Amino acid sequence: MEKRFEKRFAALAAKHEGGFVPFVTLCDPDFETSIKILHCLRENGADALELGFPFSDPCADGPVIQHADKRALKSGARTKDFFACIRAVRDADPEIPMSILVYANVVYAHGIDNFFKMAADSGLDAVLVPDVPSGMLTTKSGDFAKAAADHGIDTVLIAPPNADDATLQQIAKITTGYTYVLSRFGITGTETAFGKPVKVIKRLKELKAPVPILGFGISTPEHVKQALETGAVGAIAGSGCVKIIEKHLGDVPALLKELGAYVSAMKAATRG
Repeated sequence: MEKRFEKRFAALAAKHEGGFVPFVTLCDPDFETSIKILHCLRENGADALELGFPFSDPCADGPVIQHADKRALKSGARTKDFFACIRAVRDADPEIPMSILVYANVVYAHGIDNFFKMAADSGLDAVLVPDVPSGMLTTKSGDFAKAAADHGIDTVLIAPPNADDATLQQIAKITTGYTYVLSRFGITGTETAFGKPVKVIKRLKELKAPVPILGFGISTPEHVKQALETGAVGAIAGSGCVKIIEKHLGDVPALLKELGAYVSAMKAATRG
């Protein structure tokens, strides 16, 4: 079983670097452009990729990513296309860690075990299901964590900024790959405040949870620096990337140029 997230963040730690993890929605605005976007991200310094599975009701996401989901679904792309995008990246880069954020209904629609098999076959490393709390990973309909483990996929859980100690202990026990730490409450977006959950990150480290990566509200190189100052080993930025895609829907070369420069600047903030 590959442990790409563990390997990548261990290598970054050895270089005294943090990690930058961009988020984009798969097949936004369409399949072919999405593949170009994914290659652009990794070629300009992304240490790992977090990828959104388009869904009609993305409850954890703000308007920017909601619109990206709608564009992807309107293009006609479906689950096989989303996994095909991941496969294209894996074929080009055997080492880059990749995770997906996918809502539970999508997993249920394909059958839990079958979904994780498809994920493994695509070359994916980790899955985060934001609308399934840690205490509900095992349900009458199936066991998310077991299916993931059976297919060599990491289960990533979310640590909210107000998590009590019992919750953090459960997260540390179940999570593999990395721990997604929320910088603040609410939904995704670049217009909302960026928080610093230092106590949560410190406690996760004491519990020997998988490495904490901070997300939500991160959109600038200064945010990346602040994320690392909290004790996180990396930062995830989503709406900032997706806004660039939305800005250049009719001009792919301009999209890739601006997105590449943005990723390069965000990655530079993880050094020194």
